[in-house]
Amino acid sequence: MPIPESELILNRDGSIYHLNLLPDHISDTIITVGDPERVPLISQHFDSVETKIHKREFVTHVGYYQGKRLTVISTGMGTDNIDILLNELDALVNIDFVTREPRPLEERITLRIVRVGTSGSLQADIPLGSHLVTEHAVGLDSLMQFYPLVETGLEVEVTTGIQQALQLPYRPYCVRGSDLLREQLGVGMIGGNTLTCPGFYGPQGRVLRLDLRLPDLISQYQQFRYESAEGTFRLTNFEMETAGYYALGRMLGHEVVSLNAIVANRATGEFAPNAEAVVNDLIQKTLDRI
Repeated sequence: MPIPESELILNRDGSIYHLNLLPDHISDTIITVGDPERVPLISQHFDSVETKIHKREFVTHVGYYQGKRLTVISTGMGTDNIDILLNELDALVNIDFVTREPRPLEERITLRIVRVGTSGSLQADIPLGSHLVTEHAVGLDSLMQFYPLVETGLEVEVTTGIQQALQLPYRPYCVRGSDLLREQLGVGMIGGNTLTCPGFYGPQGRVLRLDLRLPDLISQYQQFRYESAEGTFRLTNFEMETAGYYALGRMLGHEVVSLNAIVANRATGEFAPNAEAVVNDLIQKTLDRI
């Protein structure tokens, strides 16, 4: 049955509503960044750029790096934007825009999506300037209250423990990312479990003029541990998007990984004086491995 126009919204030129892209505008390997200004920092390394499209916070460059066609897209901040990004990227490859029907299961395309972003460390032993690849992402946001995400036993146990530790009125969600991409791109990086927060200030324990409901929030993040047969689960770093990527990627059938440039350490109170260099090093490392 065709998807109604109010659900699959297309622009006058046939492009998908928010991203403003047509199906042939993207490659099967996509690098995503939060900051629109970081897109040209990546595409400047391309041998050639064939497409540049900009709508709202979504800036897209498509080109070739060492013979491989790549797409780089900015997302803005927060899992609400990731909800738009992942659904519209999937629609570009897995919905026929003419018939407005999903492609048959045997024809579905799997995208490889690599988030390259900044992050703050929660643990003193994860230093400024390091690169971290996310194994599990824990979402404190409410996005998965609206989707039928299926979690493993370990994932449910971890988030039940976090709910109890933080005395939350809801259970967060936890999702493991792509083992394939993590093994390919995360060689030599610190492996970790990333906490995705629904904000930069209060949810990440920052105090300017507003007090927090949980004044010891950061220490609770840092001290959380869950022991299982797989070892000790701890939260290593936090940011604002990864859990949304991993959850939607699992449900839609795409390979997704998050690579993090550690530019702050909340345990030591430090911020990297060379944050741009840390990010640029991660960009180059990602391009060479992808």
